[in-house]
Amino acid sequence: MSKLVTIYGGSGFVGRYIARRMAQQGWRVRVAVRHPNDAMFVRTYGVVGQVEPVFCNIRDDDSVRAVMIGADAVVNSVGILAESRKQGFDALQHEGAARIARIAAERGVAQLVQISAIGADEDSRSDYGRTKGLGERAVRDAFPSAVILRPSIVFGHEDEFFNRFAAMTRVSPFLPVVGANTLFQPVYVDDIARAAEMALLGHAEPGIYELGGPETLTFRQLMQRMLTIIRRRRPIIAIPFWAASVMGAVFDFGSRLTGGLLAGPISRDQVRNLRRDNVVGGGVRTFADLGIQPTAMEPVLEDYLWRFRPSGQYARIKESAQNLRRPQP
Repeated sequence: MSKLVTIYGGSGFVGRYIARRMAQQGWRVRVAVRHPNDAMFVRTYGVVGQVEPVFCNIRDDDSVRAVMIGADAVVNSVGILAESRKQGFDALQHEGAARIARIAAERGVAQLVQISAIGADEDSRSDYGRTKGLGERAVRDAFPSAVILRPSIVFGHEDEFFNRFAAMTRVSPFLPVVGANTLFQPVYVDDIARAAEMALLGHAEPGIYELGGPETLTFRQLMQRMLTIIRRRRPIIAIPFWAASVMGAVFDFGSRLTGGLLAGPISRDQVRNLRRDNVVGGGVRTFADLGIQPTAMEPVLEDYLWRFRPSGQYARIKESAQNLRRPQP
């Protein structure tokens, strides 16, 4: 019988790419999510019955254990950028990761992959970074042979980074940026999935891998690159950290007041995160240790950001037409 992998958060941005790759490897894939009905699209990644979304609440031992029955390997790709109601950083990124690793060890699972993030640090001032760091430690304690992947900012067709700012240019005369000089090393989502695939197949040494793309750019430079691709001109306004912190506090208050129904564009915790560069550190395992050449950013961005151009899919046709010479009389 084909091997089985359970992917917690498998319908999310990174998780769905891992699910697709493991289905292509011939594995059965169990996609563990809170809302299975919203994850039916993952079934198309394999033949009938090969990829199945199932309900799971990673805050509950019995729920985590039930979807791990029979699994040869496990991936935890659950993560949030902002808290809402019961979906808190500690509950998901620390306690949830610890629970999955502990139960995987109890059940004798062969391989465990934890999707973390560059900046994971138990002593971080950011709750996001702190809980990612605590989650990593819990995973290593319970499952020492785990592979932990720390990507920089992730790009791809479904990303919430470039898509978000590109959409903003449709309605805003400028682009507000917090941490304009903060460095990022954008990494293609399918490269992360490829690294996870290698780990699940037993082709990666246990430990932490920091994953970044071939280019290191400031936040401002990333926005300039995006504006060039979508053929729009917008001034980039750098928001000082102190002002962004005040804004984040106001948005956080509004979110708490409405029980998380109204989420602001930025939180104080995200402002804290933006104070730190988000790049691969020295003396760590990287894509090179996996034999993976990371994908360049621009060709991929061209492939999905075209819809934000003023003329959309016809932008290149219009540009070509402008270069045509009028026929001589």
